[in-house]
Amino acid sequence: MTTERIGPPLIADEREMLRAFLDFHRATLAMKCEGLTDGELRRQACPPSTLSLLGLLRHMAEVERTWFRRVIGGEDVPLVWSATGDYQEAYDARTASGSEAFEAWRREVEHARRIEREAESLAVVAHNPRWGEDVSLRLVMLHMMHEYARHNGHADLLREAVDGSVGV
Repeated sequence: MTTERIGPPLIADEREMLRAFLDFHRATLAMKCEGLTDGELRRQACPPSTLSLLGLLRHMAEVERTWFRRVIGGEDVPLVWSATGDYQEAYDARTASGSEAFEAWRREVEHARRIEREAESLAVVAHNPRWGEDVSLRLVMLHMMHEYARHNGHADLLREAVDGSVGV
């Protein structure tokens, strides 16, 4: 498996720019996790933190699902790895499978892309029950980029601890 990461355009309209930057960050996380065994993906590099690449991948599947399907799409779907709605459960990758996590993450990314493409505009508003506030698709796209960028920084450190790889 080789992830293709395409740099965002230097000139584009707002929606295409947001879409491209989000996909760039998604590809970065995939690249950080690529080519590792389940054991390597589970490796926790910064004790006492239990954070791992596999946990990050599972967490981002939950984040994609929540913001796009549950909030913007209004779908009544449970979290992927928690029956109780606890987002932290996704981080617990002690017995998780990389192939299962990649499959769930890719599936949620495809749902997210479809929901974003089908939305009339970035100004579409939906209710986020967790915040008790209405949010726009624009905010969701920006929030997702922020979430990936922050976690990709973690992924950089985790991957370097596994096999010395730096950069992408």
